[in-house]
Amino acid sequence: MKQSITLGKVTKFMKLGFLSTLKDLFTGKLEKEDFKGFLRKVVVPLASVLLFIGLWHMGSKSLYNIEAEFKIEKALTDQGAEAAEAMRACIASGDSSCQPNTLPSPSQVWDSYKSLLRDHNSISADKAAFIEKTAVLNEKRIAEGKNPITYTGRPSFVDQIFRSLKTVFAGFLLALLIAVPLGIFIGLSSTLKSAFNWFIQIFKPVSPVVWYLLVFMIVKTLLIDSSEDSSFTISFISVGLCSMWATLVNTAMGVSSVDKDYINVAKVLKLGPFQKVFKVVLPSSLPLIFTGLKITLSVAWMVLIAIELLAQSPGLGLFVWEEFQNGANDSNAKIIVAMFVIGIIGFLLDRLMLIIQNWVSFNKTEAI
Repeated sequence: MKQSITLGKVTKFMKLGFLSTLKDLFTGKLEKEDFKGFLRKVVVPLASVLLFIGLWHMGSKSLYNIEAEFKIEKALTDQGAEAAEAMRACIASGDSSCQPNTLPSPSQVWDSYKSLLRDHNSISADKAAFIEKTAVLNEKRIAEGKNPITYTGRPSFVDQIFRSLKTVFAGFLLALLIAVPLGIFIGLSSTLKSAFNWFIQIFKPVSPVVWYLLVFMIVKTLLIDSSEDSSFTISFISVGLCSMWATLVNTAMGVSSVDKDYINVAKVLKLGPFQKVFKVVLPSSLPLIFTGLKITLSVAWMVLIAIELLAQSPGLGLFVWEEFQNGANDSNAKIIVAMFVIGIIGFLLDRLMLIIQNWVSFNKTEAI
């Protein structure tokens, strides 16, 4: 009975919407347990976000003052008091030519975010105008069997985000197609497990940079006569090979740890090899397989930045490197924008894998 009451309270809290919870809070109708849940799920995260922004603002201001004083002292030492006062006045005026180039404040990052969106809108308008301008000519070229004229302007920040997503999903699919079948074979056979164990242990810890160089050697030769841009091919293959190991190991472990009673039932029912795999082994192994897939997707998204930088693929990795090399007054703020975008996308990808796992698996899990 007590358990039923507790479950009822949990269900009630889950059904409470944010607005109805606030209404109950201000009218005094919110129960004690519901109020604690409201504090834990809404107020505490919001407070932690505000604390983070506050610490970030104070840290950036402190670093700004340190670098500003250094620039003034350097002007005083090298050029005298008049130059030092001129530098102080220039910094106070907000002139970009003399501003300290250090950790940007939250407001500067927000301004850079809006600037990147405006830049995307401008580039999208230019691209649309180009497509409209060349539409008739391209139709004629296609009719003649020639390649259409394509837009070759620089990609926007949003375009680079989609390029990175395309690369990571292609790499993840490659990892899945290699690791899951191989993991099933290794898990079903102790002989294959012994045969592949050395291979997994040696190549699993290899750096993404080394995988990139290996893939570059092979793809460059295979596509030597191709006019296609090979950076995407090199990037997604490198990402897939770097990230597949967690799925491979977890799949093999999940298959090898299937309850022997299930295997005996499959023998009694005289299921064929494929029926045994798809009706008994895979359903029992799904929780561990999806744990491996979640790790694989996370690793793929992390190594993507370094690999795009090396491959010069126009994604987030190249964007971060170019802004770092650029050294403009707002470059640091744009790098922080990219950092938040990378983190948020990584979080959303993890939630996506959790939703798919709960959809196909009997074991429902909650994310941290």
